Amino acid sequence: MRRIIISITRNNDFRRLYRRKAEVGAVLVSYAAKNRLGVHRVGITTSKKIGKAHDRNRARRVIREAYRLLAPSLTDRAGYDFVFVARVRTTVCSMQEVYRLMKKQLAPYLKKSDEADS
Repeated sequence: MRRIIISITRNNDFRRLYRRKAEVGAVLVSYAAKNRLGVHRVGITTSKKIGKAHDRNRARRVIREAYRLLAPSLTDRAGYDFVFVARVRTTVCSMQEVYRLMKKQLAPYLKKSDEADS
């Protein structure tokens, strides 16, 4: 069964997350907050500082793919909103590097290892 990634589209939702404490890395900045929807939603931000349109598109693709691989291991207890902000290095790094950093930043929202084994 294919899982669909639900996007955050409303500016108000992005602003609510930006007021939260961020997890900052060299490649990626992550924001997370619980929502009342019961499903996980994702927003990806790339500014013009990243580069031209093809650079911003690549950064979004890399972040989306890393999240897609990480999504099955996210907790099912509640729905969360995640916003990822691309940085300049995102355009030149590999998807595995973004995945490792994202996994580290989203560690509090991942299923516990004993739950995953059961």
